[in-house]
Amino acid sequence: MSDTEFAPRYPASTGDFTAAEFGPTPSQTVGPFLHIGLPWPDGPEVIAPGTEGSIAVTVTVIDGERNPVADALIEVWQANRDGVFEHPDDPRPQTDPAFRGFGRCPADATGTVRFTTVKPGAVAVGDGSDQAPHLNVSIFARGMLNRSITRLYFPDEQAANATDPVLAALPDNQRHKLIAAATPAGYHLDIVLQDADPDGAETPFFYL
Repeated sequence: MSDTEFAPRYPASTGDFTAAEFGPTPSQTVGPFLHIGLPWPDGPEVIAPGTEGSIAVTVTVIDGERNPVADALIEVWQANRDGVFEHPDDPRPQTDPAFRGFGRCPADATGTVRFTTVKPGAVAVGDGSDQAPHLNVSIFARGMLNRSITRLYFPDEQAANATDPVLAALPDNQRHKLIAAATPAGYHLDIVLQDADPDGAETPFFYL
């Protein structure tokens, strides 16, 4: 077996590189298989199973070719029915011991996740106004270096939605993309990750 059989199959240099100048290592995407903190004890159960008044919220993630993103990972974070977050920065007492406030689950083959939760209450803002009831939604998927963050609002909260400061910051033709559709079991929202048309179907995302 000759040394040439082990020769590099691409241009290679040898020598002393201690004085060489190197740039930053190129970044890579989080694919093709996404396993970033995937295990979560309660999975899609934001509220304990069997809780009275629980609803199903489904989210379907769609790519720029209108195909489902079957390997997406979706998280939701929300306030409880009284608008209180399960978080150290919210000093108000938690009124529902069954409420967890957070869910994380991988999408199925249709790009869909089903969360069991309760409809949140309005969230107080520091200036005395309220944000409309909503879910904070994060999406991780192949080809994405950072999560995409958006919101899900409820179609039966028209008055609250009309005065919500986050919705108000969006152009008129974008707001409806964050309003879920009512379903027999609860609510559903399609999240479209991209669209070449700036006025197309792409869901509005936020930077935090």
